[in-house]
Amino acid sequence: MPKLKNKSGAKKRFRLSGSGKVIMSQAGKRHGMRKRPQKMIRNARGSSIMCEADAKIVRRNFLIYAK
Repeated sequence: MPKLKNKSGAKKRFRLSGSGKVIMSQAGKRHGMRKRPQKMIRNARGSSIMCEADAKIVRRNFLIYAK
């Protein structure tokens, strides 16, 4: 059997922390900032930790060799 490949899109969007949690960038920061409240723009800075239910899906289906 050949090796399974990680999804290229997932490699660009997610990374793992040292403890194995999935880190993602915040959504809603690409365009349309004028319509959004300043509080939302502030809170969406940086990156955040994905909830465990979604992280399990990402690890199992997209980041196959990430442990």
